[in-house]
Amino acid sequence: MPRADKRGAPRAGAADAQALLRGLPSVDAVLIALEGEPALVALPHARRAEAVREALARERQRLLAAAAAGVTAGPTPAPKDAARIAVEVAQRLGGAGAFSLTRVINATGVVLHTNLGRALLSKLAQERLQAVAAAYSNLEMDVARKERGSRYSHVEGLLRRLTGAEAALVVNNCASAVLLALESLARGKEVIVSRGELIEIGGEFRIPDIMRRSGAVLREVGATNRTHLKD
Repeated sequence: MPRADKRGAPRAGAADAQALLRGLPSVDAVLIALEGEPALVALPHARRAEAVREALARERQRLLAAAAAGVTAGPTPAPKDAARIAVEVAQRLGGAGAFSLTRVINATGVVLHTNLGRALLSKLAQERLQAVAAAYSNLEMDVARKERGSRYSHVEGLLRRLTGAEAALVVNNCASAVLLALESLARGKEVIVSRGELIEIGGEFRIPDIMRRSGAVLREVGATNRTHLKD
């Protein structure tokens, strides 16, 4: 018989919880119920199986919580069947999609938008990327000299012609560029910065912190809203 709590009301025990858990469907049963879902065709079997195990774990926790709470009103909660759990798994996986990146419409008025992928690739760049990414490439191989090369060589010449700089290096964000430039050229030296530029950029990078980390001596000039050449 179910045990009673201090008020005399019946309370579900360990045996009741185990009985509920035995009613859960197997992973295979839910996977069979998922077959034919068009939104999940692109997902590998391992990903679907992982999602099913996660769903069964959530259902197991729900049943154990109900048993531990000693539900007295209404019928004892029944475990969800394979079809119902399959629906939940399909909704979760379908909402997440096989790939997290997707096309969006930029209606912000900002052409080079940091959060929306920045600059778009030209048609030629798209074609070259598709052609090269589908095979091995000379990313870090100097084919002419038959030895290891540098991945930066493919873009350094382009950037030098574009900017007129003597050399070029590509990094993945502006904070990295500032740090490397100052550490290489201004360690221990004074670096002038307008007070209006002492901002926090994406990723919680703060310009003053980055500049100090490079070993440079920060010299603030001007005002927060305006800086003149005389400053």
